[in-house]
Amino acid sequence: MSKFIFSSPGKYVQGSGVLDELGDYLPDLGGKSFLIADDVVWGIIGDRVQKSLKKANVAFHYERFNGEASASEITRLAGIARKAGTQVVVGLGGGKTLDTVKAIADELKQNVVIVPTVASTDAPCSALSVIYSDEGVFESYRFYNKNPDLVLVDTHVCAQAPVRLFASGIADGLATFVEAQAVLRSHSRSMVGGDPTIAGMAIAEACEKTLLTYGYSAYTSVEQKLVTPAVEAVVEANTLLSGLGFENAGLAGAHAIHNGFTAISGDIHHLTHGEKVAYGTLTQMVLEQRPDEEIAKYVRFYRAIKIPTTLKEMHLENESFASLVKIGALAGGEGDTLGNLNHNLSAEDVANAILAVDAFSKTVK
Repeated sequence: MSKFIFSSPGKYVQGSGVLDELGDYLPDLGGKSFLIADDVVWGIIGDRVQKSLKKANVAFHYERFNGEASASEITRLAGIARKAGTQVVVGLGGGKTLDTVKAIADELKQNVVIVPTVASTDAPCSALSVIYSDEGVFESYRFYNKNPDLVLVDTHVCAQAPVRLFASGIADGLATFVEAQAVLRSHSRSMVGGDPTIAGMAIAEACEKTLLTYGYSAYTSVEQKLVTPAVEAVVEANTLLSGLGFENAGLAGAHAIHNGFTAISGDIHHLTHGEKVAYGTLTQMVLEQRPDEEIAKYVRFYRAIKIPTTLKEMHLENESFASLVKIGALAGGEGDTLGNLNHNLSAEDVANAILAVDAFSKTVK
């Protein structure tokens, strides 16, 4: 029996300078706030956040995020929040911080506010977290019964972050419609456990169109730390459209292969989430026999925003075929989403496609 589910955040607020309004939203969500950020993020925006909360008479407790979205870090921070007696959890930063914060709010059964400081992933809007071991190896997806209550995105803050992270968000977002189409074709389930909705598919398609239309000009603006209409459009695509699209239309090969990369060690792990997802997207395109020119279009676009498209750029040029098979095996493991592309793919099929992307990319002019 078909079942259609659409899930979304309670409220999404985006614009230049909206970080200064954070305190205004918190009283209705619980009041006393447990703030989580890493040292770098807190050093950049901590003063503004504290000023906003004090102006709104919101009490808070700040705690440092240690860097990995792992079960032990979730347990540690949830324990501190309980002792502090806070009523709402607020995450400030990048994808792993925000995934951790969602898990803490779930543990405490409290509202959660997400404040991304980079437009580098589609994690902020979703009702799930990607959980890793303390060593950074993918372990599982953790699902929640509701999406964040508020996602607040200050585009000025995002535009001050390194442009590489902005490009990473574009690359992550470009996987959305590619994977959604695979889920629809295979009659698989979305990340919220239903068939892909018309709304989810339309949002995923709008995400791709927005990124391919405005992504490069937005990238060049962020290189200069500027906020333009193109930057606003791409931040929305990276964060809201990609988040709603992947959750309500589903994931397939691109993100499974990204997770598969955690099966091996090495310099690949110096790359961003989006950089690895981009190579996974190209690998999925090879596995589903997409037309050469379509794959080439993606390769050219990735190159324009300095996203890796070869094994050398991925720091995988010296990996053995056996290592690539390990990537394929983890990507196809139980609990991941490679089966939404094709249930019959072997680990060797994935390894061959990884090599084929490299060979093809080298020929694209």
